[in-house]
Amino acid sequence: MSTEKWRISRRTMLRGLGASMALPLMDAMMPAKAAAAVAKPPVRMACIYFPNGVWRDAWIPKTAGRGFDLPYSLKPLVGLRDRVNVFSGLDKAASRGGDGHYAKTANFLTGEPVNKTTGKNVSVGGISMDQLAAQHVGGMTPLPSLELGIDPVISGIDTAVGYTRLYGSYISWRSATQPVAKEINPRFVYERIFGDDRTKARAADPRAAADFRSLLDLALDDAHRLRHKLGRDDQVKLDEYLESVRAVERRIEFNMKEDPREWRPSSEPKMTEAPENPGGVIERVRLMLDLMVLGFQTDSTRVQSFMFANDVSGRNFSFLPNVNGGHHDMSHHENKEDKIAAYQEISRWHVEQFAYMLEKMRSIPEGEGTLLDNSMVLFGSSISDGNAHDPNNLPMLLGGNAGGKLKTGYHVASERNTPLCNLYLTMLNAMDVPVDHFGDSTRMLHEIQNTETFDPFA
Repeated sequence: MSTEKWRISRRTMLRGLGASMALPLMDAMMPAKAAAAVAKPPVRMACIYFPNGVWRDAWIPKTAGRGFDLPYSLKPLVGLRDRVNVFSGLDKAASRGGDGHYAKTANFLTGEPVNKTTGKNVSVGGISMDQLAAQHVGGMTPLPSLELGIDPVISGIDTAVGYTRLYGSYISWRSATQPVAKEINPRFVYERIFGDDRTKARAADPRAAADFRSLLDLALDDAHRLRHKLGRDDQVKLDEYLESVRAVERRIEFNMKEDPREWRPSSEPKMTEAPENPGGVIERVRLMLDLMVLGFQTDSTRVQSFMFANDVSGRNFSFLPNVNGGHHDMSHHENKEDKIAAYQEISRWHVEQFAYMLEKMRSIPEGEGTLLDNSMVLFGSSISDGNAHDPNNLPMLLGGNAGGKLKTGYHVASERNTPLCNLYLTMLNAMDVPVDHFGDSTRMLHEIQNTETFDPFA
């Protein structure tokens, strides 16, 4: 069969017993009449949250526009400066009241007031912007959206402030009163992306935790048959894609292995606070970010969210230099130099993970550019300075240019109290969601719109 004329559908799957794997965009998926053209990939959106704010002097560039400096916490973006926008001056007015955390995190993506409650009548004012996007584009992909995290949902009441702790566990809301459950197990995320109905059902069964079978192995015969029909460029794309899937599988399987020891201590040592394994946290974060990239690469979903941690996270970051304690404690720095130094290191670590994801997306060719070029990756926190619990001048970054619709490489220094929802409105329109208002937005951020390719609805 001639590889020059042979075409396959964009929805082609690699299939095997219990497996159904989407494929990345290939030349063979282009319509025959457009063989000489490049199929235009879709725009994707990811919203990534980290808790407890930042030390602003180490975050906000001193100059606006292009060629801005990179403060200490943003140094990991040195190789990505032209692919990222840094925002300052953005505000969430609906969070000026309420407590220091819950009333600011729950509405991170809604921009609406949070109802103070102990749990019976939760409300974040409206749908989150990622879920609004999913309503419009989710029907085009196997998964309308993916919501991921590291920490389990925390219930109960924070009696110190009179808010339900549920508000600190969600950023994605299907409606004002309905949060979207996040997945914290990388294996279950993997099977949601690549499994068929049977494997997806198995992924939902906690008893199946030890029954991990390589979905790639199940679909490998189909992959080999397909490879022989592809052109050389598509063969390379397929090989690289399969290897990236295999790498994730190996890491998941390694982390699922049971403890082989036959002897265990008869009692646990007494500790005032159970320490966390830093390597475990780092690996789980990287796995989730890798899975998000695979979710976009295969067009399994076009909308994702990820929480590095729940609100008020006290995760121990003692594995970082100059850090000896938990995140929440360091964010309450009280202007003490040692705590400020630690606070900066923790912020920088989060930016390193953001840069890791962007670099991985930039390394994947797609259409006339890369996966990063065809995406928007939002990264930010619900407060600015953790010591003041300030919802003004929020630390927000945006990577990718939405298929050319957005300009990148700018520090956009907005006037004080500019609504954060102006950025969200801009992102929604870049996803072709026909809205002229979101939250407390007043306009789109024209500073980053590419007027040659952006066709705004407002």
